[in-house]
Amino acid sequence: MQLIDTHVHINFDVFESDLEDIKNRWQEAEVVHLVHSCVEPKEFPSIKALADRFGNLSFAVGLHPLDADKWTGNMGKEILDYAKSDHRVVAIGEMGLDFYKASNQKKQQEVLEAQLKIAHQLQKPVIIHCRDAAQKLKDVLELFWQEIGEIKGVMHCWSGTPEETKWFLDLGFYISFSGVVTFKKAQTIQESAKIVPSDRLLVETDCPFLAPVPKRGKRNEPANVRHVAEFLAELREVPLENLAQQTTHNACQLFNLSLAP
Repeated sequence: MQLIDTHVHINFDVFESDLEDIKNRWQEAEVVHLVHSCVEPKEFPSIKALADRFGNLSFAVGLHPLDADKWTGNMGKEILDYAKSDHRVVAIGEMGLDFYKASNQKKQQEVLEAQLKIAHQLQKPVIIHCRDAAQKLKDVLELFWQEIGEIKGVMHCWSGTPEETKWFLDLGFYISFSGVVTFKKAQTIQESAKIVPSDRLLVETDCPFLAPVPKRGKRNEPANVRHVAEFLAELREVPLENLAQQTTHNACQLFNLSLAP
């Protein structure tokens, strides 16, 4: 069995002291590849160093919507140049909209649109963060398709309703579920997870955040993506091996990954 954790942040300081142990645990859990997301471009050197250290790590570069106010006039070129500089950059992001307690919604939209253009120029997928902003995000993406062209990507750590899920499926996006789907009160997310077509489903940890049951409340890590996969397999009434094979294939398709034999 093979699993891919499609969203990690193992460059955070909380992992610094025991990364080798963490690697051993993800290997024991049959996690064969990681996709490392990026909160802001200044992380690029540290993430690249992790890719040098771990051969089964690909990564993204971009600016998180909660950091939209850090956007500068040259940051778009910085992201573009970083993405061109290393073949292991498989996506742009994470980007998106986060309107929870936000007062800079217009700025977030501007930064999102700028990064969508970079991804379109490079023909790379996007990693989308969306919180309390599904309708606006849908509008932005639909307009982008009409005025500029197709964009592909993943709605990461998805927590939307089934109706919202269908919006982004109709736009061609993959839907990725994190440990949140395992939480007892996450019935809406679980209903969404039931309707995602098998060829559009991904799994992730978003570590170090949101550890799944039975690890909830602890530091999350890539090995725990297996718990997410196990829960989804039971929820969707399919064998774990089938779900693992399908989500691994989907990740390879979206991010153009080639797994080592």
